[in-house]
Amino acid sequence: MRVLSILGTRPEAIKMAPLVLALQQEANVQSALCVTAQHRSLLDPIIDLFGLKPDFDLDIMEPNQSLNQLASRLMRKIDNVLEETKPDYVLVHGDTTTAMACGLAAFHRRIPVGHVEAGLRTGDMSQPFPEEMNRCVLDIFSTHLFLPTDAARRNAVKAGATGRLWVTGNTIIDAISLMKDKLLNDSDLRAGIEQRFPWLDPTRRLLLVTGHRRENFGSGVDGICVALKQLAKRDDLQIVYPVHPNPNIRGPVYVALGSSPNVKLIDPLDYLDFVWFMQRAHILLTDSGGLQEEGPFLGKPVLVMRDVTERPEAISAGTARLVGTDASRIVANVNLLLDDEEQYRRFGRRSNPYGDGLASRRIVDALCGRPVAELHIHDSVLASYV
Repeated sequence: MRVLSILGTRPEAIKMAPLVLALQQEANVQSALCVTAQHRSLLDPIIDLFGLKPDFDLDIMEPNQSLNQLASRLMRKIDNVLEETKPDYVLVHGDTTTAMACGLAAFHRRIPVGHVEAGLRTGDMSQPFPEEMNRCVLDIFSTHLFLPTDAARRNAVKAGATGRLWVTGNTIIDAISLMKDKLLNDSDLRAGIEQRFPWLDPTRRLLLVTGHRRENFGSGVDGICVALKQLAKRDDLQIVYPVHPNPNIRGPVYVALGSSPNVKLIDPLDYLDFVWFMQRAHILLTDSGGLQEEGPFLGKPVLVMRDVTERPEAISAGTARLVGTDASRIVANVNLLLDDEEQYRRFGRRSNPYGDGLASRRIVDALCGRPVAELHIHDSVLASYV
């Protein structure tokens, strides 16, 4: 059985890496990996960290290319790979332009498409943009839908998905479990990371910030920066912000916060370093999807700088909260968790609805026609999301 896995961004690489490794261990699977390099500088360190060796590299990255330019170039280039490899299955992940365009190219060639992390929805095509459209389109034409939660399964059924459905858990739990064990079992590795960041102040609580969503460009980024300036006045808090290289984020953030005391702006971190930072953090402030899953696994409160989320499970579980990009709302929620120990204790309790670290095994079993182990995780989801 020939399986072609395609990924192009840092989040895709993190979440697909455990699955690609599991496929490589199957004797009856001929596994090939294609990277599109939609995020070149952010992608390569993840590929190296997990020891992956791409068979094809489309090298699609160009500065400030439009979504239409990106999608059209992806479809042209991946078509040549599909012609050469003639896979029995194409696996794509999530909701990126890489996933949508390459999945559609495979569909046009009548190649079965497996959608990993299927079924996520906000119900709003503008948030996140264009990811909500991408995931909806993928779910419609995919023949195999690998769903992280029961809520995602219900979303896919409601949307009219006709492919086969498996609730597998989210592969990001597989990935972060590997990294957490790596850090736990290697004291020299931990010491090396600590030496790379000597400026971290152990006497202050750490607020770890990430932000890159397209819908937050402009006024959203401005609101986030105003909030961080205000929070930086606290003597008991250190703010660390690995800044995404997109000029719509990097430019405004460095202008607003580059000289702000107690706000440390750094380049994006390697994933292993980032897991170490997450473990050390007191609060995670983000507009990312992945951190909404990683934070609960690590028992860290997650404040989500978005108005809607396609990952409502952590909201329902009480380990994540939507705070938008209004500066006063961000400041109020961060201060609440810093100043009220009982609120922090309840908010940050370890409650992980996203998997048990065996999602990749379930996906491989499904592709190989073997029985798929049932996922036993309590899934309390607000009815309004399904």
